[in-house]
Amino acid sequence: MINPIERNKLRVKRHLRTRKKVSGTAEVPRLYIFRSLKTLYANIVDDDKGTTIASASISKKDSSTKLAELLLEKITKLGINKVVFDKSGYKYHGRIKQFADSLRDKGLNF
Repeated sequence: MINPIERNKLRVKRHLRTRKKVSGTAEVPRLYIFRSLKTLYANIVDDDKGTTIASASISKKDSSTKLAELLLEKITKLGINKVVFDKSGYKYHGRIKQFADSLRDKGLNF
């Protein structure tokens, strides 16, 4: 079994490997997600300017679908309907998959 510190180092390596290929622009920003033990965070980033356009977070007790609704509400006001998805080195299952699927169901393209 891998200890938690080593597991996070491996995740960060996967994330950096992905970041070499995935980049967001003003027209198609990058949506990245961070998962802590208590909270799930989602941010929309313009990598050209290096700024965060929108962000949302929710506690682990609430569902990822609610986070998707909060974030979608913010970005539709900004006129964003297409993003590049960056799962930050996490596996595509569980809360990450539920979040991404609910965004797709609500009409966001990535």
